[in-house]
Amino acid sequence: MTPKRTLIFLFVSLLCVLPVEACAQLIPGPLADLQLQLAAASAHAPGHVALEIKDLTTGAMSAINPNANMPAASTIKIPIMVEVFRQISLGKFDLNRRVTLMASDRDWGWGDLANARVGSRYSVSQLLTLMITESDNTAANMLIRLVGRWNINHTMAALGLTNTRLGDYIRSEGDIRSLRTSPADMVTLLESMARDQLIDPWSSREMIALLSGQHHNGLLPVPLPKGLQIAHKTGTLHDTLNDVGIVFLRSTPYIIAVLTTHLADLDAGARFIQNVSKMAYTAFEHLAQAHGEDAPDLSLGDASASVSAPRPVPTDDWMLDSR
Repeated sequence: MTPKRTLIFLFVSLLCVLPVEACAQLIPGPLADLQLQLAAASAHAPGHVALEIKDLTTGAMSAINPNANMPAASTIKIPIMVEVFRQISLGKFDLNRRVTLMASDRDWGWGDLANARVGSRYSVSQLLTLMITESDNTAANMLIRLVGRWNINHTMAALGLTNTRLGDYIRSEGDIRSLRTSPADMVTLLESMARDQLIDPWSSREMIALLSGQHHNGLLPVPLPKGLQIAHKTGTLHDTLNDVGIVFLRSTPYIIAVLTTHLADLDAGARFIQNVSKMAYTAFEHLAQAHGEDAPDLSLGDASASVSAPRPVPTDDWMLDSR
């Protein structure tokens, strides 16, 4: 074995969440090279970083600290959205349900809804759009109140997400430890969503449509071609900067989750996330070229794909709880 192949094998063995033997077999050349690049970049990261990048076609992945428990910031709004659609699937309410703004919902950290008059009413559809595309904290708090914080955490636990927890409503001046997740948890959610298996096909597609309409595009999308569909969610809180999403690249769609914290400089964190995004895109472009035109194209919801899909959200009728 050449020194380069030996080094690749060591990185894969240490950092891949699959068994070493299976991981060594699954990692295609461009992704093995990507693992080396990620390790080198992370060694000079501007703070504490954790990331996972997964090929939706083969299940191969590259990762650095994928199970690290990290501040979620506004990426926690993805689990909130999941719980909203879960309860819609149970018939608790629909997208037209109107929610009344209360003073306790307001958070001025991000979004204009905090300036609205108390007593104003908004549909669930409007709140979802504001929460995801604008990252409006007040809209998020209204939806948390609607579905129950306990239910959000219960659903994430039922999905096997061990690091994702909403410890409080979203308070931009609050304790950064109250909103938690990990790259592996976010990849699990997004993979299930990409395969039309998160709650049900309609819910998965609606959530992807919302994430694809994201207005905060200064991180993962910056180095990528214009017009490429990226369903993603950013997060910023204090010294934390995150972006997680699905990149719909031709025959090689992939999921990328990059979380950074303890940043002395948010601009440095942004450059790190952009750099990782560029490295991932380049690796998957090379993978797509290797596949050629006859490569199998992953259809969203294709259960025949080689990756075992995450378990769907349970649909038992849990009691709503506002804890």
